[in-house]
Amino acid sequence: MEELDVELQVTLIPGVDPDNRQLCFEWGPGEMLVCETLLGSAEHKEKRPGCPNIYVVRKDQDVYSQTLRKLFNESHGIFVGLQKDEKEKSGKSRTAQLVRVSKNYRSVIRACMEDSHQMAISTRDPVMHMQHSTQVSILSAMELIWNLCEIMFIEAAPAGLLLRHLLDWVRLHVCEVDNMVCEVLRNDNPANHENFWNVITIFVLQGRMDEARQLLSKEANTNPASVNMCKILDDLMKKMPVISPGNTQTLTEMELKWQHWHEDCQRFLQDGTFVSNQHMETLCKILLGDETTLLEKKDLMSTWYHFLVTRLLYCHPTVKHVELHLYAQSSLDLFLGGESSPEPLDSILLAAFEFDIHQVIKECSIALSNWWFVSHLTDLLDHCNLLQSHNLYFGSNMREYLLLEYASGLFSHHSLWQLAVDYFDYCPEYGRAYLELHIERIPLDTEHKARKVLRVCEQRMMTEQVRSICKIMAMKAVRNNRLGSALSWSIRAKDAAFATLISDRFLKDYCERGTFSDLDLIDNLGSSMLISDRLTFLGKYREFHRLYGEEQFFAAAKLLLMLMTARIAPCSFWMTLLTDALPLLEQKEASWVIFSADQTYELMKCLEDVTATKSKNQKLQDDDTETIKVEMLRLALARNLARAIVKEGTVEDA
Repeated sequence: MEELDVELQVTLIPGVDPDNRQLCFEWGPGEMLVCETLLGSAEHKEKRPGCPNIYVVRKDQDVYSQTLRKLFNESHGIFVGLQKDEKEKSGKSRTAQLVRVSKNYRSVIRACMEDSHQMAISTRDPVMHMQHSTQVSILSAMELIWNLCEIMFIEAAPAGLLLRHLLDWVRLHVCEVDNMVCEVLRNDNPANHENFWNVITIFVLQGRMDEARQLLSKEANTNPASVNMCKILDDLMKKMPVISPGNTQTLTEMELKWQHWHEDCQRFLQDGTFVSNQHMETLCKILLGDETTLLEKKDLMSTWYHFLVTRLLYCHPTVKHVELHLYAQSSLDLFLGGESSPEPLDSILLAAFEFDIHQVIKECSIALSNWWFVSHLTDLLDHCNLLQSHNLYFGSNMREYLLLEYASGLFSHHSLWQLAVDYFDYCPEYGRAYLELHIERIPLDTEHKARKVLRVCEQRMMTEQVRSICKIMAMKAVRNNRLGSALSWSIRAKDAAFATLISDRFLKDYCERGTFSDLDLIDNLGSSMLISDRLTFLGKYREFHRLYGEEQFFAAAKLLLMLMTARIAPCSFWMTLLTDALPLLEQKEASWVIFSADQTYELMKCLEDVTATKSKNQKLQDDDTETIKVEMLRLALARNLARAIVKEGTVEDA
């Protein structure tokens, strides 16, 4: 697509004066931070207090609209369903499926429009009323455009049926006549109501012949002098040839019937059948497709595309797709008559009638305030194989580019980011790269949210992002002194260094308090403890305490000795381990020798290593507690060694 030839929109920030102060800013993924600096212009060098505020300029404000959030949420399921059903059907069944998807999108737009309308009615705040009313207008225009695109690009009905779809389109979106009908029918004598003939005229302009005939019968009942004219006009309306979906007649047959009917209308008009009733004469001229008469009634049609469809109905009922653009442009020119210039909506509809899909998408991208409409419409048209390979200058095709922009906007919202993940998943070229960049910027306010983000990353094998999220949450937990949570996150991240750090904190707390916190976590580490030697030690040391508490003294002693000899405990913890051995060395039952002679020698060697290390780093004072512990340990080891030698010798002699 070529560069946009439109003026850039200027966003004014209240309270900021860029003429007097230089601004600084920082871009984010979905917003920008702006503040004033202390630097001023040459003309304004006087010192004055700077602006203390930081302003947030959001890229896509629509994600914070309650009504549009409903639109985003409900359309997400339709989008995902369409991607999963791709290529399951072909031919007419595939077209029917895509039309159903299109109608589902339109039903969501209409539901949101009705919600906004109710909010506009119920609110008493004039500002909110204006916002909701504006939202109704935008959503109404979106559905109008989408419906036309559905008719032109997706359904692509043949000549004859095409006009029926366009008539339904006009009837759906030009509904002022319904209020008029209610007013007329509430009158005791509808034929005398001031809008009686206007309502019949609108029905005829929209091709609603049955309803027009019903109202016309009331004129015959009220005015006996016009009975004959009403009967003739009713007969003309009744006999007007139309193509219905189940009709098997060919276009040639349809054109012949229509030509005969047209000649009948012309004959009655030339014979002066309706000359005594101006309203009926006007209706007959409309049936003949008289251009001057149609333009005289343009106030009843209100829009140029209504004028176009009425003109086609009575002049070119078998119009084809390729011919529509000729009538569309001339109808727009005739309807406006040089009195006003086309609106952006007119340009979009005109591009659709010209079957210029890329121009429709371009004009909608400029006119609408968010990417929802163009991204979903482009995706649907791409599934219809209507978008040719249209690569952009930076590599991605148009469908993917628009989906990436839309999903990027959703990521700036605290909850809608979950929808954006699926949109990135269905962008094969750049989707994963975008997801990796955006997911790292999600604020991890709570552990619940962090787990959601983590689940997304794990499902997509995003290893680096998983590790990053776990590290962030582990650091937060450490700062809040929640060691159990920190250890859980570090294990999930498979971060050996951080697991070692947290294990040291657990051991430090144990030394200070004499008990472990988060016992459930430590008791159920399982194979996770193997990611770090220190974590392995923590798990096994806690297992030693459990065995000791269950009075499995021999198993506890064996495990304690293994922890000492394996050298996986920190040096500062060796004395604690030896101290833990004291109750096992000094058992009250004289017959119990828990540590064998060889095991006792191993403990003695460990004690000497500890004292050698201590004396090397710092001299033990005579009155120090450590000295008392060492002496108690040496005494206990000596006693245990003596008992072990005696017991082992006695067993050998026996």
